[in-house]
This record gives sequence, structure tokens and C-alpha cells, in this order.
Amino acid sequence: MALEAISKQEIKSLIESYENDRRHALRIMQDMQRIYNYVPREGLEALAERFSCPVSSLYSLATFYRALSLKPKGKNVIKVCDGTACHIRGSANLIGSIGRELDIAPGETTEDGMFSLELVNCLGSCALAPVMVVNEKYYSKVSMGQLAGIFNKIREGEDQ
Repeated sequence: MALEAISKQEIKSLIESYENDRRHALRIMQDMQRIYNYVPREGLEALAERFSCPVSSLYSLATFYRALSLKPKGKNVIKVCDGTACHIRGSANLIGSIGRELDIAPGETTEDGMFSLELVNCLGSCALAPVMVVNEKYYSKVSMGQLAGIFNKIREGEDQ
């Protein structure tokens, strides 16, 4: 999986764009997540240096929030709802089909770094069940037969 190089200067600029107050640590990590699709180790180390605190305390904060990841994610993050309405309407089958189509399990990223698969408890779209979100785009009432086409369009940059 090809990862973008982490620019220490970019991280430093990001951190310095906030005042030197530890209360901004979560917001800075959210910005790192948005830029890199995860919170890189270099980012945690630079943040710890800036706030004169141990990396472990920032690690605890990063692992507490599920929205933050310390592992690189794919370019396209697939979130599949497995809440009650989606589960009743076949999300388990959908998850299995995505896994077979992309050769990944929930929490994993494809070899080429193109897709990551995540399960979420609820996307607040029960009427659309089963629902899948890829890069903030919602796909409603998704069937197994639609998956290959959806993923091909995303690979080709047509469905963004």
C-alpha cells in the first residue's frame, strides 16, 4: 500500500496555526486525520513536543475517539451501517459482499490503499437501509449486485 510521505514541515505548520494550548490537541488531530486519513506518529510526536507532554497522553486521546485512526486508511473510506434497521434489511450480507469484492474485512484496507472498510452503529438514515457511505456520499438500499459498479466508478474517479 503506497502511503503519502508525511511532511514534518506541514505538520509543524498545522500545529503552529493553533495557539500553544493543549485544549486544541483534539482539533489538531482531527485536522491531521483529514489531511492524511489518519493521525501519523510524527504528528503525535510533534504535538507532544509543542505541548511539553508525553506522547502517551496524546495517544490515549487519539484512541478514545473512534473518528481518529492511528493506522493509515485507504483513499476511499467505506462506512457500512450495521444498526438495527440496516441489519434487518441485509447489512450483514452487504458487508460480506464488500469483503469478497475488495478482499478485505471490516477495519482493513485494500492492498493498493484504495479502499478501507468500517462498520458503524448508525448513520441516521434508517429509511435508506441498508446504507453505505463512501467519502461522505450516501448509497441507499444497496444491493450486492450494485457493488462492483460503484467501486469501479470510484476507482475511475467518476463517482466522487
